Amino acid sequence: MPTKICTSSVRKRRTHLGVILAITLPFKLHAAPEHGISMYGAPELPPDFVSVPYVNPDAPKGGRIVFGESGSFDSLNPHILKGRAPYGIGAYVFEGLMGRNWDEPFSLYGLIAKSVETGPNREWVEFALRPEARFSDGSQVTAEDVLWSFETLGTQGHPRYQGTWSKIETAEMTAPDTVRFTFNTADRELPLILGLWPVLKKAQYEGRDFGESGIDIVPIGSGPYEIESYDPGRVLTLERDEDYWAAELPIMRGQHNLDEIRYEYFGDGDVVFEAFKAGEVTSYREGNAAKWDSQYDFPRMRSGEVVKSEIPHERPSGITGFVMNTRGAPFSDWRVREAMMLAFNYEFVSQTLNGGTQPRIASYFSNSVLGMEDGPAPEGVAALLAPFAGDLPPDALEDYDLPVSDGSERNRKNIRKAIDMMAEAGWTVQDGRMRNAEGQPFRFEILLSQGATETQQMIDIFAAALERMGIAPTVTTVDSAQYKERTQRFDFDMAFYRRGLSLSPGNEQMLYWSSEAAANEGSRNWMGVTQPAIDAMIRTMLEAESREQFITATKALDRVLTTGRYVIPIWSDTVSRLAHDAELRYPKRLPMYGDWIGFQPDVWWYEE
Repeated sequence: MPTKICTSSVRKRRTHLGVILAITLPFKLHAAPEHGISMYGAPELPPDFVSVPYVNPDAPKGGRIVFGESGSFDSLNPHILKGRAPYGIGAYVFEGLMGRNWDEPFSLYGLIAKSVETGPNREWVEFALRPEARFSDGSQVTAEDVLWSFETLGTQGHPRYQGTWSKIETAEMTAPDTVRFTFNTADRELPLILGLWPVLKKAQYEGRDFGESGIDIVPIGSGPYEIESYDPGRVLTLERDEDYWAAELPIMRGQHNLDEIRYEYFGDGDVVFEAFKAGEVTSYREGNAAKWDSQYDFPRMRSGEVVKSEIPHERPSGITGFVMNTRGAPFSDWRVREAMMLAFNYEFVSQTLNGGTQPRIASYFSNSVLGMEDGPAPEGVAALLAPFAGDLPPDALEDYDLPVSDGSERNRKNIRKAIDMMAEAGWTVQDGRMRNAEGQPFRFEILLSQGATETQQMIDIFAAALERMGIAPTVTTVDSAQYKERTQRFDFDMAFYRRGLSLSPGNEQMLYWSSEAAANEGSRNWMGVTQPAIDAMIRTMLEAESREQFITATKALDRVLTTGRYVIPIWSDTVSRLAHDAELRYPKRLPMYGDWIGFQPDVWWYEE
């Protein structure tokens, strides 16, 4: 049965990490505290804004939404490496010092913090807390909770927090309701990153091992929802907190209108779709344009109970496809990776699975101003990359395009090129099998998650192409728990990979592709890239003092990542396709990020 939840001047030093947590004297010079902060320039919304522009501030409260998820969960703590926690807990039970306006590239406005203040070069940030901020049990959110939360996340939390924590020189309480963080690294994004870190209730975890806290601790947050009930691996129900303390703050007005958010877990994606057709799930994202056009003629759709919505966006394509682990053979050799990209017959795969209607991902930041241009690297990008010319991937400074086939299943021209590339890397076809000079066969494993039907279909076509080259990959399908465990340990040769990217990429890029992340289990650098130019471009992005410098550095990063041939890219979309119960509504005015974080169910409401 589901488990029912009922909620109703000292100085500390940590010399081993070089971070000081302190309460200091309140006598100091202040710059002007602000209501918001932007990555570059001033935030767009004025101090007296009523709500973010893409909400209905008068949306009614009530109703529910039911999501279908493939896989399972075994934790209620989304902030640690161990276990699998549902997305909704991190998004709706917890909240940060500031909230994001998803109609700007990267701007934050006061939430738990009523104001934010930074040094002239953003060498420190100070947050003044709202006295009315409350956890869902009614207790006040204090400066002590903030300091404890950030130290705990930085030292015991998921690896994604550790990089930021290492850049904090001191964390101190400068007044009973004010916290200040001073940095040891030039990084303009750090004040914004800390503004988004979740604030936890210190008293709930006292005497507990935070890194091990999983299903046994039901978290108490200050966000708009509480955990109402859960059944590990099967269902999670979040209930709107009718006494949510921030409901009328400008950054929250018109949001979190649904009384209930429910996550139902199923074996695979096909079962989720059938559950949606049957009415057990009330909203479904369709990633395949051909299915969107051909498989939505079912009774609930014909009766009008279900409607289809297409949500455009302006964000980058990100990268989706099959990542190759370069930590060892065979994919440590770029020529082998190039051969795999030639053998992957994208045009035939796309035509077979989605009618060729969706555009291919051209680069990691394609479909945006941040993406690499066609042709040779422009002057500014070339200047940034010049010091690394000897270590850059082939074509990084020249014109580079993804392989294109003739669209036929045989893909003869590209298969011939692939065989030639393998020969350059020391692999030739001998007695019908691809072998090296010692006669050892070319082998690698493709790791897939159970229930990923479309991914499996792509691999079937890819494997048939490889067979014509004398290569027989091992395709291993595992459940979601094993898939997460193995990918966190980088225990794979090739795997399905997806990384969404924003219009203001920053510190998360270190976790995605830095040399440091390559060695850290649990990081998102699945490909294991250790490229000095990538590390330098990320640092340049973080230290850029203008939007123009930032864009140039991001274009350079995109060029190195793309020409590195780490991922065989598939397709992206400039729209999201959402089928949902007709009673679920959303505003006509859409944010620039479209259907992404902060959209569904955040600004939706229920109306019969």
